[in-house]
Amino acid sequence: MAEFSNALDILSSGMRSQGQRLRHVAENIANADTPGYRRKTIEFRATVKDGQRTGAVEAGPVQLDRSELPRIHDPAHPMADAQGYYDGSNVELVTELADAREAQRSYEANLKMFEQVRRMSSQLFDVLKR
Repeated sequence: MAEFSNALDILSSGMRSQGQRLRHVAENIANADTPGYRRKTIEFRATVKDGQRTGAVEAGPVQLDRSELPRIHDPAHPMADAQGYYDGSNVELVTELADAREAQRSYEANLKMFEQVRRMSSQLFDVLKR
């Protein structure tokens, strides 16, 4: 029975991590036109317990994309400098949509496996009751 519990822990950690990734992608998309906004990313890392990898993952700290911000020429913009330029955002919508699709599919795959493990454990209990 511990194997079912371990599998559920691993799968739920994947869903939590992908959910957090989706939140950051949504935040990036919402701020795509915000001057000076830097894209946020997260990396996943393996969870370690008692010196052993558990198979679960967790989202690491938020990292800012340090790529150069585009310079936008708009002398009428309130943030424009003396030459009429201001820093734009380094968010690319195509990249964010691809990341969102990948996170969504990973979340759904973990959810389907979660449901399968739950069904298997339920069927095992039914067999043991007989």
